[in-house]
Amino acid sequence: MIHPHIADALKAPDLVRLTDALVLIRFESMKIYSALAAVRHLLERGTIRPGQTLIDSSSGIYAYALALACHRYGTHCHIVASTTVDPTTRAQLEILGATVEQVRPSENLKLDQELRVRRVREILADHPDWHWMRQYHDDIHYLGYHEVADRITALFPATALTVVGGVGSGASTGGLVERLRATDPSVRLVGVQPFGSVTFGSQDHHDPEAIIAGIGSSIVFDNVRHQLYDSLHWLDFTHAMSGTIALLRDHAVFAGLSTGAGYLAATYEARRHPDRLHLVVGADTGHRYVERVFARHTEALDPAALKPVEVTAPEEMSMPWSTMAWRRTACPAGRKGRAA
Repeated sequence: MIHPHIADALKAPDLVRLTDALVLIRFESMKIYSALAAVRHLLERGTIRPGQTLIDSSSGIYAYALALACHRYGTHCHIVASTTVDPTTRAQLEILGATVEQVRPSENLKLDQELRVRRVREILADHPDWHWMRQYHDDIHYLGYHEVADRITALFPATALTVVGGVGSGASTGGLVERLRATDPSVRLVGVQPFGSVTFGSQDHHDPEAIIAGIGSSIVFDNVRHQLYDSLHWLDFTHAMSGTIALLRDHAVFAGLSTGAGYLAATYEARRHPDRLHLVVGADTGHRYVERVFARHTEALDPAALKPVEVTAPEEMSMPWSTMAWRRTACPAGRKGRAA
């Protein structure tokens, strides 16, 4: 196939067999699916027009995905970026035509996300004709993952499946599983979170080295559909790093930190449910983690020696790794409503 744009080529994942019980869904940049489908849908619906500026906040891969989608469909892109966006990504964004501004360095994920959202609101006040993509809240970001889910259904017919991946804004793992369950309601979803994330109640636990902002949240994300998740894992930086290093060492897969966290969680889940095939969502490559993760590979722990504390309620969790059966429970009372 000859693709009309590089984004159409980059969006498709590779499926890699890790073990009999584990398959990696490896994306170059997972949110390209989401951004392409969202921008196309908005154009078709007339919500936005060619040449209009689209704006959003991002900690990394959504910024790249939105810049590609804007390049593909002839719109402008403005990104309010996290301090975690690396120089390589920023340079690509700017060459693609996006305008980028990074918020000032902050002490934690919560302040970083709040600063970004506040800045987006300030910009929109000055540019009311710009369109806020709202990746955290607009459910059009679910649409792009339907194509991935249909491919999985075709590849693994009559197979008991468990999807394991970062929760993030909710659209990726949620979009995959919501579509998969349309034909097989038994598909399980295991969400991975960093400590400090408000979505599933770990906000009181602070991991000073946490840099996997893309799978956590310090503000309420309306796109997270809590009732889709069967189990949750919370991991600190060191455990996520150990999974990431193990994935490269044992399977030659150079992937991002959230993929390593998912790999570690999936390995544990596969031991508990050997009758199921576990699909690990690999959101991006490891390039932006070279200095902060891969250069520290000698500090990685042996995954075989690691296991989580099993808890029955979020208030029981403890660092560095906890897991809990969520049982497709709706969002807890008091945590609903838009915070940004």
